[in-house]
Amino acid sequence: MICIKVYTQGRERLVAACDQDILGKTFRSKGLVLDVAESFYHGDDVDEEALVNWLRLATVANLSGKVVVGIAVKNGFIDEDCVLDIGGVPHAQMTRMI
Repeated sequence: MICIKVYTQGRERLVAACDQDILGKTFRSKGLVLDVAESFYHGDDVDEEALVNWLRLATVANLSGKVVVGIAVKNGFIDEDCVLDIGGVPHAQMTRMI
């Protein structure tokens, strides 16, 4: 399952999504820290189709976890070469200029 929280400010829409199994955990490597905080990521539990639909509407996305980042790569939202590995967890961010 995928955890997602959507933030809207004016015309901007930030989608924060993560794999459910990493929610609330912190990962570290090479001086980087990924805090998958429940307060930031958890709003609704969704499936792949809902995540893709939200990413189509996003101007900014913060994505963590093998499933979530894999979906974003597969659907062309994220370039695979731009994915970070932080403590064994894929992490990527997306910005769309409108």
